Amino acid sequence: MGFRLPRVVLPKKLIPKSFPSTIDIPKGYLAVYVGDESKMKRFVIPVSYLNQPSFQELLSQAEEEFGFDHPMGALTIPCREDLFADLISRLNDF
Repeated sequence: MGFRLPRVVLPKKLIPKSFPSTIDIPKGYLAVYVGDESKMKRFVIPVSYLNQPSFQELLSQAEEEFGFDHPMGALTIPCREDLFADLISRLNDF
């Protein structure tokens, strides 16, 4: 007897938001903002992605560009939205 929990949010189910809200973030997930400062989208991703080398590279770029002062008040990734969605899609395949 067992049950299966979804381990990742599929790209179609990534949640772009225009304003921050912690109410809609499930346990085990975090919100990140992706894109340039003028047009950022919010995505909710599993925290397990933080351990992936490709995602850690994005985090290093975010640290170089923003340091610890994130303009949106949350984790901000300096990456085009389409590239981020592609990365998330590849991480979902693991």
